[in-house]
Amino acid sequence: MVAFFGAILLAWWMLYVMAMDMDLDLLGRPGPMGQAMAEMDPRMPMDMPMARFGPLFAMWAVMMAAMMLPTLVPTLTTYEKLMVSADGTRAGWVGLLLGYFVVWVGFAAVITALQLLLLFGGVINMLGIAPVWLSAVLLIVVGAFQFTRIKEVCHGVCHAPMSYFLGHWKTGFSGGLRMGLGLGAFCVVCCWGYMALGFVGGVMSLAWMGLATLLMVFEKLPDIGHRIIKPVGVVLIAAGLGLAFF
Repeated sequence: MVAFFGAILLAWWMLYVMAMDMDLDLLGRPGPMGQAMAEMDPRMPMDMPMARFGPLFAMWAVMMAAMMLPTLVPTLTTYEKLMVSADGTRAGWVGLLLGYFVVWVGFAAVITALQLLLLFGGVINMLGIAPVWLSAVLLIVVGAFQFTRIKEVCHGVCHAPMSYFLGHWKTGFSGGLRMGLGLGAFCVVCCWGYMALGFVGGVMSLAWMGLATLLMVFEKLPDIGHRIIKPVGVVLIAAGLGLAFF
């Protein structure tokens, strides 16, 4: 687990370095150089990493590691208990982690493609910041998703991984990998909205990333996780309506 937490700290440090290189503060607000970047046309004949799939995908992959690995701690802890009480193994633990990460890296590829589509369509700027109308729509849609049956089911799996393990238990590295892929899929569906909200304030806003990570961690806590989903939805919808009409 020490190496696991070290990977989380490394990912956050890398995001901080990226934000500083883009001349952004912790809230994602650009300085003079950042503002100049935001106003660039992605079709200009010059090398712009934020307009190319490779560098942008790398950024999202690091972001996934920084934001989602902390939410995996309860799941990994639960599996470690099964290493004592059942036939779980360290190889299975590694497979579980790898499967989970593969799913989220796949999601990083999807959202990278979406960002480039919005960028070249003139909807967002080079820093990934959406206009007011789209920000309002995203807030309302993500808030409404908190009340859906899909959210409830996927959150139930993420919130109580022991139930998932009991119903899908597989041994060894390959078994852990399969369970990690399954849990990762449920987690993507449960938490995609928090990632999409990055376009509201800018995808490289460390403040947004930190808040989204805390919300996802709290949602997985055994005692309070199920209690905060709908209140968060109300807040998001209210924020979207406020942004749209005020």
